[in-house]
Parts: sequence; C-alpha cells; structure tokens
Amino acid sequence: MDIQWIWQGILEGLAEMTWLEAVAVFFGIASVFYSIKKNILVFPTGMISTIIYVYICLKYKLYADMGINAYYFGMSIYGWYLWSRPNDGKEDLPVTWLSTKGIIQSVGLFLISYGVLYTVLSNFTDSDVPYWDSFTTSSAFVGMWLMAKKKVENWIAWIITDIVSVPLYFYKGLMLTSFQFLFFTVLATIGLIEWMKTVKKMQHA
Repeated sequence: MDIQWIWQGILEGLAEMTWLEAVAVFFGIASVFYSIKKNILVFPTGMISTIIYVYICLKYKLYADMGINAYYFGMSIYGWYLWSRPNDGKEDLPVTWLSTKGIIQSVGLFLISYGVLYTVLSNFTDSDVPYWDSFTTSSAFVGMWLMAKKKVENWIAWIITDIVSVPLYFYKGLMLTSFQFLFFTVLATIGLIEWMKTVKKMQHA
C-alpha cells in the first residue's frame, strides 16, 4: 500500500474538514471506545456523533447512511434504557452470544433492510451509490440492534460495515471520515476480542 498516498489523503481530509465533521469524528471514536469498555457512555457520545452525521450524509447524498444515523440515535435511547435496567436482578446486562434463532433473525433483518433500501435509493433518490450505501446501512442496522442487546456478534457486523465504509466515504470526498472508519475497523476487532474474553470469563465463573 502506498504510504504517501494515504498521507496525502489524510492531509486533504484535514484541509477540507469542517468543524462539524471534526466534532462528529471525535464523538464517534469516543463512542466506540466506550462500547469496547462496555461503558454506558457509549450511548450519549454516539448520539452526538450520529445527529451530526444525519446532516452530513444529507449534504453528500448518502441517504441510507443518513437514515441509519437517525436509527442509531433512536437505538441509542433504547440501548441506554436496556443497559441501565438489566433483567433477572443482575447488576449489569450480561454480554452473550446469539442463539441460532438470533443469528437467523439477524441475517433476515440484513437481507430485508438491504432489499428495501436498495429499491428506495435506486428508484426514488438521486443517489449515485445505492448498492454500497444500502449495504453499509443494512449491516450497521444489524450491528446497532445487536449492540443494544450486548451480543458479541455486534462487532462482526461493525467490522463488515467499517471495511465497506472506508472506500465509500473516500469516494464521496469525506477523507477524514473514511480514515475514521479504517480506525473503527481496528477498534471493532479489539472490541470483538474483548467481548469474547468477557463471555468466556462469565462461563468459567
């Protein structure tokens, strides 16, 4: 990989970056960090980032991503509620793996949301990236739903989302956001490993 090209992209991103994008990136990274730590601050920090990205995505015609950020905001409220009010008398909502039924539901949710989003974007908007915008949005849709329920597999959905988002945002000229997703891929991998360790410890407790 051409390091000079990557560095040039970072410099261009910084030059074109607005203060609004900078704030969104900062709180987005903070949200992922708190998610890895299983800290409830994942939700308020995420809400700040997502509400800003609703505006940014609208401006750059990333309509599905605009919708998913609005969804993030709503799911953050839901997740905040779940994490602060665990069931079964437990102090914290435990981290768990999906059941077979949960996996089927997650795949079904992805396929249905992708089909709906692609149909809407390709037929009713001026989006020039309906295929990729629909894909990242659908995988993120599943990731946020699973994170609210503290399922380990949420990190797999985020890794897929982040990897595909890197070239998408680079193509749209949002260099800093593109590199943010590259960084998110690393954080999501760390998060997956950490949550797997947490479940393993709970099983041996």
